[in-house]
Amino acid sequence: MKPQDKTINGVPNYSDLINPTLKALQALGGSGKNDEIYDEVINILCLSDDIIDIPHGKGSQSELEYRLAWARTYLKKYGIIDNSARAVWSVNPEHMATDELDINEVVRTVKGQFRNEGEKNQKITPESESGVDESDLPDEINPWRKRLYDILVNMDAYAFERLSQRLLRECGFTHVEVTKKSGDGGIDGTGKLKINGIFSFNVAFQCKRYKESTPISPSAIRDFRQPLKTPY
Repeated sequence: MKPQDKTINGVPNYSDLINPTLKALQALGGSGKNDEIYDEVINILCLSDDIIDIPHGKGSQSELEYRLAWARTYLKKYGIIDNSARAVWSVNPEHMATDELDINEVVRTVKGQFRNEGEKNQKITPESESGVDESDLPDEINPWRKRLYDILVNMDAYAFERLSQRLLRECGFTHVEVTKKSGDGGIDGTGKLKINGIFSFNVAFQCKRYKESTPISPSAIRDFRQPLKTPY
């Protein structure tokens, strides 16, 4: 089965991005991170801002980024590239001089691998006649994102607050404390952030978990902002 030749307002199909992705990595010296590959592919294909700014669904990812992720997945499963734990993609040495790949062969082989792994037919390709299925994500995105989401939504409230505290510390905050008393006006914790070793800011944070389909309500923002009028 050949990959479907579908475009969304000029965004190349994922299969049409396979060779440009390989060429981008070769141009980068054989390795590169996602944003470097992204920029190089844009240069290779001379894509306009109107094309690269098209969003993928309701998320923050662009359609081009989404399809490039699929292109990398196919290249990896075909044995052309690999990625490290730090998300650095590299061309396998024997393919550094490879000029053009047979796209139909790549897609056919990788789809066969998906079938052997027990994937359903409708999940073999990122596009279908009805459009892109949000549940179908490239290998580099789907596993960790789903695991992280499951952990976060099932974590108890106290552990979630502690996780937020740890995350802020990792981002450079100091004196991060979780508010223990009730009636804190919606503030779950406070901390300090020093910028350039000169400016120091007091920061208040609130820990909330929302499903992707449930936006943060204006009332939640108002409840959080109200106590900030009084210095803590």
